[in-house]
Amino acid sequence: MIDARRLRILRAVADHRTVTAAAAALYLTPSAVSQQLAALEQETGHRLVDRGARGVRLTAAGEILLTHANAVLAQLERAEAELAAYSAGDAGTVTVAAFATGIGLVLAPAIAELTLTAPGIRVRVQDAEGDASVPMVLDRQVDVAVAVEYRGAPDEDDRRLTRVPLYSEPFDAVLPVGHRLADQEQVAIADLEKDPWIGPYPGNPCHDVVVLACEFAGFQPRLEHSSDDFRAVVALAGAGAGVALVPRSALRGMELAGVVVRPVEGSAPTRRVFAAVRHGAEGHPLIAPVLDALAAAAVREAALPLPASPETSTPPRRLT
Repeated sequence: MIDARRLRILRAVADHRTVTAAAAALYLTPSAVSQQLAALEQETGHRLVDRGARGVRLTAAGEILLTHANAVLAQLERAEAELAAYSAGDAGTVTVAAFATGIGLVLAPAIAELTLTAPGIRVRVQDAEGDASVPMVLDRQVDVAVAVEYRGAPDEDDRRLTRVPLYSEPFDAVLPVGHRLADQEQVAIADLEKDPWIGPYPGNPCHDVVVLACEFAGFQPRLEHSSDDFRAVVALAGAGAGVALVPRSALRGMELAGVVVRPVEGSAPTRRVFAAVRHGAEGHPLIAPVLDALAAAAVREAALPLPASPETSTPPRRLT
């Protein structure tokens, strides 16, 4: 009989590509992971992994078993959800990993709503970059991820996850007040080719958005300054250090001294935000209200009027 705990280990190895990384995610030692993989191979009668200089790769038999593992683990999540519902579990803790802007925009309002509608649910928040929270869900480190689309993200039809779309938002151009394009109503990204750029570090999903937007405009941005904190990005732009693309919600309530903010001409680069849980867990009586509250907060956010922004300014004005 195949041990379901070993199926989780197999999936972690497939996700992380090395025994060491899988062990760290599962809070096990590498030797324990190797032993469990060996035991799983003995249970199945097949070699499941190949070890090489670049890490671990599943064999054809391993890939077959992984497909079934995803289905089995999702069914176990459903079983836990139904048992919790049977026990009328209306109190407990749900851990949510989310990036900073997502926390402010939808997670904090969702928590405020839950204190009224589901006071028995305690939400524990972990700040995580938009591309880090989904692996945390898959590794069972957290229950819910508030994440953004990024290069290499699991597909929408990934059977390991259930996704709930929350909101999408454009990136706006942030320019120093003395910039040659500061008085334009909209800014074409192609017109910023010769400028120095300020942006997030590689690995941050917003870095990918900026680079891809520039590539679509026909150039590689000259990224001279890097920060994952958009307040720092805007401050550097205000100091004349360069130009930037910043998600619109990140600019809300921010000090904009020394910069102008302009919408991007044409099809603006966009950040898409979603919530994700392990497939089968969406019906858990503690997790389902959190997902509902996040979705409701996103709807309320979309209904709010935009803050004073350049696209509504006629004629365009400089923000000081």
